[in-house]
Amino acid sequence: MNPGRRRSLRISAFVAGLLVVSYLVLGIQQFQNFLTLGAVYALVALGYTMVYGIIELINFAHGDVFMVGAFVSMWIMTVPLGLLDRPIDNPLNLGVILLIVVVATMVVMGLTGVIIERFAYRPLRHAPRLAPLITAIGVSFILQNIIQALFSSSPISVPQIFPRVKLDIAGGSIGVLNIFMLVVALLLMVGLQLFVSRTRLGRAMRSTAQDREAAELMGVDINQTIAITFFIAAALAGAAGVIQGLYFGSIQFNLGFFAGLKAFTAAVLGGIGNTTGAAIGGFIIAFIEVFAAHLGLARWSEVAVFTVLILVLVFRPSGILGQALGERA
Repeated sequence: MNPGRRRSLRISAFVAGLLVVSYLVLGIQQFQNFLTLGAVYALVALGYTMVYGIIELINFAHGDVFMVGAFVSMWIMTVPLGLLDRPIDNPLNLGVILLIVVVATMVVMGLTGVIIERFAYRPLRHAPRLAPLITAIGVSFILQNIIQALFSSSPISVPQIFPRVKLDIAGGSIGVLNIFMLVVALLLMVGLQLFVSRTRLGRAMRSTAQDREAAELMGVDINQTIAITFFIAAALAGAAGVIQGLYFGSIQFNLGFFAGLKAFTAAVLGGIGNTTGAAIGGFIIAFIEVFAAHLGLARWSEVAVFTVLILVLVFRPSGILGQALGERA
């Protein structure tokens, strides 16, 4: 068996084990919370790890891109579509509306990511690493203040258009909304893996991550490749923003800080620069949080999350998988 096949089997076994343990430990009700929260963290973490894998930038503004995505989806639902805070019982209408909201939000946020890269990061591409890092923090504050000025500093309600329908599974009930969120997240993650591994643009991204100068000599348009990377990363954050609003029912201008911090932790935990590791890290972080809440220690969930991060950085600095995007042939 070749090493790549063996590695894929180990990853699959680890994911299956995580799911089984989570189900047995948490029970069906908390298990669905774990899957939904993990989907959000995984999508945001993918954006962190993609940007770092390409230009080695820790984009601290990415959490606020996720926050803006939540507000954009809320605005699309309430203004152009004129939706009210009540369930849509017709499955066809609900499906069309969700498709419009998810796609429109991803496109808007993808273009936002491209604009941020073009005007905030590209001029500093050859500057010392501290300069783009400080710029990323500045972009984060800019996004927060724009949303605060346009909407409010108070929580904003998101129309709850999903009917409260639940399916009885294994002695418990799982909401259709939870199933929808998990399916969307999995489709996006699988689509990203296929895009990176099997398309010309994906090969350009991997070659740029491995050796930017050599890729440019081979004819790769570096500016276009990096812009596409930011578009995809921001679009995934936008999709996570849609899930956030639908699941929790309200959003606030500062929600991106903690979500972004935990997603960054997930990316480091899985192996910064590794898309598969980032997704797995997102679900591990979600399991730690939900398990702490299950034990009645919700206030200590952040302590547990960052304790795990410290232990990983001390004993395995490269993360669980620890392979950069460019090395993934």
